[in-house]
Formats: sequence, C-alpha cells, structure tokens
Amino acid sequence: MLSKPKSRKVATLLAFSGILIPISGLHKFYLGQPIWGLLYVLLSWTPIPHIASAIEAVWYLAQDRDDFDNNFNVGVVPVASSVANKPTGVDPTQVTAIADALRQLDQLRQDGLISEYEFEQKRRQWLDRMA
Repeated sequence: MLSKPKSRKVATLLAFSGILIPISGLHKFYLGQPIWGLLYVLLSWTPIPHIASAIEAVWYLAQDRDDFDNNFNVGVVPVASSVANKPTGVDPTQVTAIADALRQLDQLRQDGLISEYEFEQKRRQWLDRMA
C-alpha cells in the first residue's frame, strides 16, 4: 500500500469519517503516517482528533492535485506538470531557501517534534523541488 499513489478523495472521505465515527485517524493510516494515526486513535475519547480530522479534510479539499501529490505521493507519482514548468537551471535563491528549510526541519527532528520518517519524507519533498 505504501507504493501505490494515495487518492485525495479517499483521504478526504476518511478524514470526514473521523468526525462522525467514534474512532478518528483512519486517514493518517491511509496516508502512511501510522504514528499520527495511532495518536488519533488513542485520543479518540477526546474531541481533539475529531476537530483535527475536520480541519485536515478541509485542507485536503483545498489542495490541488499537485500539492496533494507533493505532500503525500512523493516518490510514487511523477509530478509531470510541476517538472515541465521548471526551468532547466537551478535558481540560487531557491537553493538557499530549501537549505534553510532543511536546517529548520532537521532542528525539529533533533528536538523530537517530528519523527525520523516524517523528516525523511519532507526532506525528499524539498530536494525534489530543487531537482
């Protein structure tokens, strides 16, 4: 399941279902974020994961296909439209901005605010934007 592209519609439906059913977080498992999914399940007796599911469902709906693919299908779905619109040269300001973002991301990982898996996903996303 990790190698198949994730559907924005399915993720949105699963996130909305977290509002209605007693257990939230199914969309997190679907999107390959099992730690977050487990946290949602453990906190399902509180309103926190239900509210977060509603917010994430709206966020998934607000994203266009390319944004969703960049967030959840990195390395699985080729983002043809983004690659076709990029110039062949690498913009130095873009490299600097990505390097800064990677440093901040590494700091979040070192502080324990994101997992190694989440760090690696985001790192690949940032590096793919530069390529």
